[in-house]
Amino acid sequence: MIDVLTNRWTLRALGVIAMGRAFLRYTNPRRKRSGRAQTAFYERTWREAAEQLGGTCVALGSEICQINVGNQRTRVVHNVCAIDDPVTLAVLHDKPITHRILQDVGVPVPRHCVFTTKSVAKAAAFLRDLGGDCVVKPAGGTGGGRGVTTGIRTRWQLSRAAAAAAVYADELLIEEQVEGENYRLLYLDGELVDAFVRRRPAVVGDGRSTVAKLVHEHNEQRLKSGTAISQVLLTIDLDMRRTLAKQGLSLRSVPEAGKQVVLKTAINENSGADNSTATHLLCRSIVEDGARAVRALGSRFAGIDLVTRDPALPLAETGGVVIEVNGTPNLYYHYNKSDGVYPAAIEVLKRVLRDIPSSPPEERRVKYPSPVERAAVATVN
Repeated sequence: MIDVLTNRWTLRALGVIAMGRAFLRYTNPRRKRSGRAQTAFYERTWREAAEQLGGTCVALGSEICQINVGNQRTRVVHNVCAIDDPVTLAVLHDKPITHRILQDVGVPVPRHCVFTTKSVAKAAAFLRDLGGDCVVKPAGGTGGGRGVTTGIRTRWQLSRAAAAAAVYADELLIEEQVEGENYRLLYLDGELVDAFVRRRPAVVGDGRSTVAKLVHEHNEQRLKSGTAISQVLLTIDLDMRRTLAKQGLSLRSVPEAGKQVVLKTAINENSGADNSTATHLLCRSIVEDGARAVRALGSRFAGIDLVTRDPALPLAETGGVVIEVNGTPNLYYHYNKSDGVYPAAIEVLKRVLRDIPSSPPEERRVKYPSPVERAAVATVN
């Protein structure tokens, strides 16, 4: 029997299928409509933040907005602002590098292994030695749960998950899947400013509809509401299929009336109502772990994702881990939690504008020679 993990043609075929599915999702008109609603949310959020500070926000095009407050100016695009430098963001977008830095300062991260589609055998050995559920994801350059598959237990599942992740990155990551609730901690200049618990997206059965139909109907509700329910649509992907399978279900299953069906283990596509403030639930040790993480990474504004069974106890006691640090944290859920709003855009904008010098002194400006002056010097030499 041919081992699918060493058969490059099988992996290539899986990759072509995954690429085709990703392309169809990307070109889906309903998803484009959802994307426009997300863009409108960010433009509105930054505009309101600028107005709160006595300024203006102008859409420049290509989803870029310019914010003017007094004689200060900055630009933003979606959830990206100018508070952190490009090199810091590059580090944060590389999950293996982030894991290494966190390990060096004693912040717990999941056991993991870096691999590619040409070295899937490494991931297979990791999966075998771990003996439990694993997560496969792109090692960098993505967000929003794209290419993430949970509940990996077999070599065949690993192959399919690797092909799905490889659509988004050449380097891949397989991690131990740690059990517990998922928390987002938002840090601004080393201080914890907001935190919420993130529950998995789910639908409720009606005794007549298949899971696939329930997902479709829920997505229709999301589309009609703009971003009132969620900023994105639910994606039928490998993570959804694996999460359903762990409950003994498939997309064709018809759940009984009132039965809650968890759709995904990756929580990025949940709704605002699935999240609630958790700042008061976190023990001092967890808050300090997060602060140590952002200091080590050099980030001023970051969202830390961690998993723990009990936020009132240190991560070391519960087996909890930091699974990711986001250098361009999503602002949506801070404004759409089930129990309140944290005005993240206003707070970060205060810090960004404070750092922008107004009318720099003439003596600080560097005088560069003009082309004519450079030509004259070259002639003399």
